[in-house]
Amino acid sequence: MFNVFIWLYAGIILTIIGALGTCWGPGVKDPVVRTLNTEVASVGVSLILLCYNHTLALLTMIATSVICTLILLRAISRLEEMGADV
Repeated sequence: MFNVFIWLYAGIILTIIGALGTCWGPGVKDPVVRTLNTEVASVGVSLILLCYNHTLALLTMIATSVICTLILLRAISRLEEMGADV
């Protein structure tokens, strides 16, 4: 019926792809693409935690999305203040 291992493996794959995409992927200079790659990794972590507890997965998704977005927006604004080409 509901195979937990499919969601677990999909979460692991999404987490790895999102992390690699954020670090070395195409368009690393573009902040929008970097934010989307970070969201892919957070969805992967949420799928992994979904296998254990639904509330834990929802809270993790919300927390990682907000924290990663705030960190990336702050880093982008600091780089623009310094005059770097973002």
